[in-house]
Amino acid sequence: MRVLTVGTRMPDWVSCAVDEYAKRMPREFSVEWCEIPASKRSRDTADSRMLEEYQAIERRLKDQESIVVLDVDGKAISTEFMAESMASWQDQGVKTAFVIGGPDGVHPQLKAKAIARWSLGRITLPHPLVRVVLAEQLYRAWSINAGHPYHRA
Repeated sequence: MRVLTVGTRMPDWVSCAVDEYAKRMPREFSVEWCEIPASKRSRDTADSRMLEEYQAIERRLKDQESIVVLDVDGKAISTEFMAESMASWQDQGVKTAFVIGGPDGVHPQLKAKAIARWSLGRITLPHPLVRVVLAEQLYRAWSINAGHPYHRA
């Protein structure tokens, strides 16, 4: 699995948290984090910025990689649903790339290509915090599927 995320130079607390969950993952279920520079704020419109970021994301996608876009307007999911989806994709050999967009969101063309659009909730989260929440939830979903005691619910 990979996470393609728009934005670079995150605060230390974000990098530390993401790194902590990444190192907890077993080798056979590792997650690669790929940062994509955000479009320059000097661009005229949000749409032109999202288009530039979409094109940068497209260049980083690997062949036959299925896209899951994190989107406030996406399907509200539970941790258990995430775990079930990940187990299913793993069983089917689906290569998955989660996408966290920039401050303006994700371009509609990328949303249209996604196999799923997931919401982490109806609240607006700052993009650095989305990274931390996703990292923890990926680890928690793995722990559910592995029968690891981390998830006790």
